[in-house]
This record gives sequence, structure tokens and C-alpha cells, in this order.
Amino acid sequence: MAIKVAKFKDVASGTQNGQFTVGDRDAVTSLDDLDPIYKRLLDEPVTAVVAVMGSTGRPNLTPVWFDYVGDTVLLNLSTERKKVEWLRANPQVSFLLINPVNAYHWVSIKATAVREISEDDPVEGQRVTDQLDYIWTKYTGQEPPYGLRDPGFDERRVLFELKVDSIATFGQP
Repeated sequence: MAIKVAKFKDVASGTQNGQFTVGDRDAVTSLDDLDPIYKRLLDEPVTAVVAVMGSTGRPNLTPVWFDYVGDTVLLNLSTERKKVEWLRANPQVSFLLINPVNAYHWVSIKATAVREISEDDPVEGQRVTDQLDYIWTKYTGQEPPYGLRDPGFDERRVLFELKVDSIATFGQP
């Protein structure tokens, strides 16, 4: 299924008519098909900001580590986090990845949680742990295992698979 991509007009080469509005529209079948100048924001250790609707009806914004496979965003969370409860209640989320050296270069992803896998699942649980170790290395450069488990309790994880609904891109590196 195609993922809609809205390409905003940027100001990388100077001002232009209609700047900061959607210029071209395109479609991709996978995040791998994104223009490389935007795909790099997904592949490099750029912290994403995720927006999840909280219990008060307001968006809750949190910096997160994430990964993706094809047209699926992977979000690995501690089961103790409020985001887990909120995602279960309202599975629609938005991600924003901003180039850390140029705020006028970003990609936004709207996605819907379609599946969750518990780290305690006897069949797929190891996948949750392996994915957590992978993003640990991606974002810290350190070898596994993931080094930030809460020592105050037996922290368990859940991996949300989120289907990408649409993408918006802006700017140049």
C-alpha cells in the first residue's frame, strides 16, 4: 500500500512563493524509498519526538529512540510508561525528526499502532529485547545489552508496530 508523502517548499535556496506550504505530493511503498536526504534522519541516531494523545485529550510529546522496517515504525517502550496505556487507548501517533544541525531539515511521520509484542511473549519476546539492544547501539554506540533498564523493578518492554499513514518532508541537510 502506498504511503503519501507531502513535500513542503523549503527556503534552502532562498525565499520562494508558497514557501512553507506543500509543494509536491508523492507516494512511496516503504520508508526505504524516501529521498536519501530524509531517509538519513531515520537511519542516523536522530532522536524523534513522538506525540501520543494523553488521557486528558491533549497531545503528550516525548523524545524517543525508534527504528523502522519497511512501512512499519518500531517503538519500544517500558510497560510502566503512560505512553503504553495511551497508545492502547488511541493508537494514532505522530513522529517528528529534526536534523540536529539544521532545524529547517525535518521529516514528520503519522502512523497507527497495529500490533504490540510483549517482551514476555514466549514466541516473539526475544524480538523485543533484540530490537531494544539494536536501538541502544544505534543511539549510544555502545554494545548490548540495553543499559538503561530501571534498577528499581523488573522493567519489562513492549514493542509497538506502527503502520505509516503519511509523511511530510522539509528542507535540505
